[in-house]
Amino acid sequence: MKLTMLPHTLLLPSLVILLGLIEVGCGTKQEQINTEKLSIGVVSYGEGTVSLEKYDRFKNYIAEQTKSIVELEPAYNELQAVEQVQRQNWEIVFAPPGLAAIAIGKSQYLPLFSMEGVTSTQRSLLLVRDDKPIQKIGDLQNKIVALGETGSAAGFYVPLYDLYGLTLKQIQQVPTPKVALTRLNDGTVDAAAMSERDFEIYKRDFPATKFRVLHTSRWIPAGVVLLGPKVERNRQQQIEKAMREASPDVAADAGYITAAKVPNYDQFIQLIEKVRPLEDKVRQVPVVLVHQQLNNQGTPSTQKTKVEKTQ
Repeated sequence: MKLTMLPHTLLLPSLVILLGLIEVGCGTKQEQINTEKLSIGVVSYGEGTVSLEKYDRFKNYIAEQTKSIVELEPAYNELQAVEQVQRQNWEIVFAPPGLAAIAIGKSQYLPLFSMEGVTSTQRSLLLVRDDKPIQKIGDLQNKIVALGETGSAAGFYVPLYDLYGLTLKQIQQVPTPKVALTRLNDGTVDAAAMSERDFEIYKRDFPATKFRVLHTSRWIPAGVVLLGPKVERNRQQQIEKAMREASPDVAADAGYITAAKVPNYDQFIQLIEKVRPLEDKVRQVPVVLVHQQLNNQGTPSTQKTKVEKTQ
């Protein structure tokens, strides 16, 4: 068989083309290997896919702008979310106030944007059934109270602060505000704590029962979007720029406002740090809400827990 040899003038260009194709292929593979992952943490009260749909456009937008693999990681109660921020597992967090205070104060997360307008702060309510004789916080002595999970500002930390000094028969920690209202409705508990917003939403599920607000707390700062401490500086700037330049629809779906001032969390972090030593006591029966550390710092006074009206 006769072999045909290619002239050198044809062989050299062929080799150049072949090497170029190999280089392109390797470059594409290398780009895929270097693609970074971004985890977005959100708190969802078990609403599942329905409540997470509003983040879809934001997730896709951030993935496109940062050339990253973006994963949405819901925590179905604040306790799960606290564990995630303590481990610094999330790069971006849509944090309600209690979680934000812990993440900023203890886990070095950086606040980027407010999750609502400056005037749209919230308060915690202590609720009772209207047909019960309980008229003031002191009447809850030796009663059963439903609180939210550890990490919730309106459901746990703020009401725990307001209940300081009492001895309760029991504290029942519940996963969602709806469960708290259910137990208050059927008489399992004598009082329940939750945010004003949650009460307005879930009281509609109990049209036959009249609930009464026993106590309204101080104002709680708005939730914030946080950036994780493990995100390197250039990437921080890239993410912040992308979020700031997002279309109004994308930002609104995700629930943050680029023009709103980020709330100052210093005082709220101090409040939560004062109450956290009581966390282990809530599982005791009865629950004695007194701690030496709080005694040294001064017992929360009635004046301190009155509603602070904004101007």
